[in-house]
Amino acid sequence: MTENPIRTERRGHVLEVTLDRPKANAIDSETSRIMGDVFTEFRDDPELRVATITGGGTKFFCAGWDLKAAADGDAADADYGKGGFGGLQELRGLNKPVISVVNGICCGGGLELALSGDIILAADHARFALPEIRSGTVADAASVKLPKRIPYHIAMEMLFTGRWLEAEEAARWGLVNRIIPADQLVEEARAMADLLASGPPLVYAAIKEIVRESEDMTFQDAMNRITRSQFETVETLYRSEDQKEGARAFAEGRDPVWTGR
Repeated sequence: MTENPIRTERRGHVLEVTLDRPKANAIDSETSRIMGDVFTEFRDDPELRVATITGGGTKFFCAGWDLKAAADGDAADADYGKGGFGGLQELRGLNKPVISVVNGICCGGGLELALSGDIILAADHARFALPEIRSGTVADAASVKLPKRIPYHIAMEMLFTGRWLEAEEAARWGLVNRIIPADQLVEEARAMADLLASGPPLVYAAIKEIVRESEDMTFQDAMNRITRSQFETVETLYRSEDQKEGARAFAEGRDPVWTGR
């Protein structure tokens, strides 16, 4: 394994995470476990409000599972650690915004990692694909997530054929939020992260829990859970100092100061 495959930097309330495993930023089981530890610490640190995930270099965001490591005996069903593959897609209770900053090729498990973010910003040279079909395996997490994120028929074509989407087409189908010139990607990602970090963390937590837990509910069932005080984050928000601060700031015509309490 590449030494120190994960680089992190704290910028105020923002944690910047970089997957740096030349040449393709592929993920083996040990790297995945490290990523799980990093994102668990992010989840549990009250001073951190937003995370970004990107790849080292300018060519690859992430090529997914490390097939060279697999050939050397790293099993596909190995222990990926906290949060599952890449540390994000199965991490329980992650109620903070995550921005995927796709700076190049994003395929296989790399696309599944990007889909684990709440917002996806892509460089104009980014490309997306699910090539697992060509190696006789299944893109399992993408098979669950992708048909819910983009039109069903486009998702199924990607899963069935492994074809590549250029950044422009990915944006057209709603796979990414925004295409950004490569030399401006870091600046724009930081601006987005700072915008979110300046917002109310307890509201973000409530939004993420409601979206996650109500995914398979009817509208009325989800609303009933809210009105019956069955979402912990919503109840925390309604009893918080931040809720009072928001009302005071509005009445006083000033920007609120969020504390997350």
